[in-house]
Amino acid sequence: MHHYANAVRWGKYLAWPALAAALAWPAALPATGQARDWPRFQTHSRARAGIGASGLGALRRQRVRLAGTVDSSPIYLHGIEAQGRRRDVFFATTTYGKTLAIDAADGRVLWTFTPPGYAGWAGSRRITNATPVAGPGRHSIYAAAPDGKVYKLAAADGHAAWSTAVTRLPRREKIASALQYSRGHIVVVTGGYIGDAPPYQGHVSILDAASGRRLRVWNSLCSNRPGLLNPSSCASSDSAIWGRAGATIEAQTGDLFIATGNGPWNGRTDWGDAVLWLNSGATRLLGNYTPKNSNHLAERDLDIGSSSPVLLGGGYLAQGGKDGYIRLLRLSQMRGGAAHSGGAAQRVRTPGGRMLFTALATLKTGGQTWLFAADNGGTAAWTLDHGRLQPRWQNAHAGTSPILAGGLLYIYDPNGGGLRVYLPQSGRQVGDLACGRGHWNSPIIVDGRIALPTGNANAHATSGELDIWRSK
Repeated sequence: MHHYANAVRWGKYLAWPALAAALAWPAALPATGQARDWPRFQTHSRARAGIGASGLGALRRQRVRLAGTVDSSPIYLHGIEAQGRRRDVFFATTTYGKTLAIDAADGRVLWTFTPPGYAGWAGSRRITNATPVAGPGRHSIYAAAPDGKVYKLAAADGHAAWSTAVTRLPRREKIASALQYSRGHIVVVTGGYIGDAPPYQGHVSILDAASGRRLRVWNSLCSNRPGLLNPSSCASSDSAIWGRAGATIEAQTGDLFIATGNGPWNGRTDWGDAVLWLNSGATRLLGNYTPKNSNHLAERDLDIGSSSPVLLGGGYLAQGGKDGYIRLLRLSQMRGGAAHSGGAAQRVRTPGGRMLFTALATLKTGGQTWLFAADNGGTAAWTLDHGRLQPRWQNAHAGTSPILAGGLLYIYDPNGGGLRVYLPQSGRQVGDLACGRGHWNSPIIVDGRIALPTGNANAHATSGELDIWRSK
């Protein structure tokens, strides 16, 4: 599956043009909220950033101490009722499953939800790296914990309305990826832990957002068996789903795109090291791709699914992997239930030629589609031109998931290089904000504020920090 301790460095998403519409925010949200919320993990936000290149030097940083490490990204809701007052609030989930509401104005922790059983895994290897997601009514937050459950929490005070298990073996199966909301459903994916200790499988679970009822489960191994498996009951193991963004959701149809890690592949029931296209209810496989060398990748733990798929528009998808390549795939060649082995339109090296643990980011501007990536050896940008990714700029600065907001590109260097800010089309650096070291963390930029958690889940700490920069 994924990151051995000395190979871990991180890993997100967003697709354009159709997917951007799907992930911007449901139409039911009032226009003011749509312009000023950051409700989920995303690499391209059309929310009001409120920060320009000329204002970066005037930002003031506040360091907020947290009851845990947030090895993911926060989310943000503007002007909601929380603890008896209307406030702007950041929400974040720690590696041991505490979910915190933080007043964006002063950094005060408003409430903390602690999942039952927390004391039994705090400080252990059992963690989550999942970013929470807000419901469209802006009253509820959905968050994951190392007990293998998703919790629906009241944004106002953190009380739990329901919890639902998405694994029967939480000691082996981990919720590493961001939760997603689509069409009244919470979409959750699972993988395994460091060391790939069997048995485990990658699952896609569809939960009813209102009730928490588990509606459907699609299994990447033993896919002929619907429902949540006892991992030991399937003869195959691994095939984790663990890209930073989780499932990628297409706007018009609600179709799901996922990518798996190393595991067996037979093109019928086992789908290790593959890019997979499911219908919105996760009841049917609509398309698939696996590289010709999938056995080689599986043997060497070089997951093709170390990043979530990103839809580029024009019938193309990009997929980054641990083998140091980004593959450009044609949806037309993936389509259909038959096995599709090989046939990528193009392969390009990751920026530093390293394993890609980050999300890819896209931007459509001036009639061009841009793709951005960062790894532990560099940052790079391409444009999609006539079915080919053309290099536009590159540097040697490491980074986690690239984030586009307010016309700027933000990339956090978790090795201690700070939060760098670029002009996305030229790659010219226009800012550098000092901050601590980290792992898979990435920032959000909204309403004149930047929020970036720091720290590494693999340190097994029960405390952590959130940096907040403000323009006023």
